[in-house]
Amino acid sequence: MNNQKIYNKLVRDKILNIIKNNNQNYTYHIADLEEYKTKLLDKLTEEVNEFKVDKNEEEIADILEIIDAIILTYNLSIENIYNIKNFKAENKGNFKNKIILESTFD
Repeated sequence: MNNQKIYNKLVRDKILNIIKNNNQNYTYHIADLEEYKTKLLDKLTEEVNEFKVDKNEEEIADILEIIDAIILTYNLSIENIYNIKNFKAENKGNFKNKIILESTFD
């Protein structure tokens, strides 16, 4: 029986071995840099949506894994990111007070 599922999405590096160990066949390709960047952002959206449904540490770990890959791929500095985060927290605050801005007007 040929029960094919189409994914066309970025997966973790060991997934192909896991599929093979489950006696399943697969097709895959290695993304070029531009496709990889696109698929990373798609994966971030996917993981955030999964967290919206299943609010747990595993989903947050997946989000962090994707963020780490994005930082590396876009040659960003984690130190600079945290400096910016801290600067914004100091100057604009963070989200601890649960403030919802409803509107502004003159």
